[in-house]
Amino acid sequence: MSQVRNDWTIEEVQELLQKPLNDLVFEAQTVHRQHFNPNEVQVSTLLSIKTGACPEDCKYCPQSAHYHTGLERERLMAVESVLAEAQAAKEKGASRFCMGAAWRNPKDRDMPYVIEMIKGVKALGLESCMTLGMLSNEQAKMLEQAGLDYYNHNLDTSPEFYGDIITTRTYQDRLNTLNNVRDAGMKVCAGGIVGMGESVTDRASLLVQLANLPKHPESVPINMLVKVEGTPFAKLEDMDNFEFVRTVAVARILMPASHVRLSAGREDMSDEMQALCFLAGANSIFYGEKLLTTANPEADADLRLFERLGITPEQRDGYDDDVHTAVIEDAIKERQNPVRYYDAS
Repeated sequence: MSQVRNDWTIEEVQELLQKPLNDLVFEAQTVHRQHFNPNEVQVSTLLSIKTGACPEDCKYCPQSAHYHTGLERERLMAVESVLAEAQAAKEKGASRFCMGAAWRNPKDRDMPYVIEMIKGVKALGLESCMTLGMLSNEQAKMLEQAGLDYYNHNLDTSPEFYGDIITTRTYQDRLNTLNNVRDAGMKVCAGGIVGMGESVTDRASLLVQLANLPKHPESVPINMLVKVEGTPFAKLEDMDNFEFVRTVAVARILMPASHVRLSAGREDMSDEMQALCFLAGANSIFYGEKLLTTANPEADADLRLFERLGITPEQRDGYDDDVHTAVIEDAIKERQNPVRYYDAS
């Protein structure tokens, strides 16, 4: 069994990233098989529950209020609408439902609605995940008490390159939120974005930051930059596909028991590239036609790819489908003041 470490150096990780690709992928797949069924992939669906007008200036993000991308701003969705999307995701094979809001941080007025969403998704028998921006200790505890399984908060890039990407929050702000999530007892989903013009050293540094957290994130999303017109990164050169595969493989080696997720950018990946990423240790995907506001492969296309590769969706154990369906129906019936959106700008 591969050793779980929290003391990696940038030099060690750079050496891994520069190994011959065949050797690197073989090592990653060997590690992967020690911890996971190599022919299962965890399937999640991601829904934007509040879209656009984010005050942060992340240079890659079409939801930032700093850039003109033509994205239509939407208020916080009503609980019933979110639960209907969760039910549809479950019927298409998702085992985890992730909800994202374009906030710097949730306001106190938002929390009751967010908590209802968590409880409803849990009642469906799905794992729940949210990404709402920065969290205080108190907010993290509220989400955990509501039953939230995972909280996503990406580090995005290395500490050294971070200031070239974002100026409205610090790297330490992100680490503080991850600490608050851990302290509250929730699982952590944290990864980064590659293809933003960073160096190989920056990729190594990002992976070291993740792998040297006191406990490895349970989920590690590896995003490839999706270039959106209107953002400062719209004209960057494409990242080499093999460099992306290397990043996935090294994430698997450094964090052997974590789910490594293919996230943003899959729309532009060939089936062959995705298969190579699975061979390199990726074992989680977002499933559905949209990732927050950017395109994602159609669900049917993913199913066809799984069938061709002999891959099956990872299943959750331990819930009674009929019981949970009845609970969710009751929750919807009892909900008061139904609206399509809640004004949480």
